[in-house]
Amino acid sequence: MTEETAKELISKVPDWNLVNESGVLKLNRSWKVKSFLKGLELFRLVAEVAESEGHHPDLHLVGWNNVTIEIWTHAVGGLTENDFILAAKINGLPLQDLLRRKAKN
Repeated sequence: MTEETAKELISKVPDWNLVNESGVLKLNRSWKVKSFLKGLELFRLVAEVAESEGHHPDLHLVGWNNVTIEIWTHAVGGLTENDFILAAKINGLPLQDLLRRKAKN
């Protein structure tokens, strides 16, 4: 997939970012979870969707509450339509109870 096409599709997956990492296009998104165990629960929910899709993202839990997911197709060394489909399905997961509340002004 070209970077131009990816830039057109990124609007279909709110809160995901398009990144170019040494010439490899990837999608990534980060969350702050309530606890370490909530981060693992988020991974479990994502893993169920990923396994059913046969498409497995890179999952990162840094510190005790910083979760980042990277999606790209390793076989082609970049993005495919399936990456955007998986991002959309992850967006549809019920994650609210796992996430920290944003501070109110």
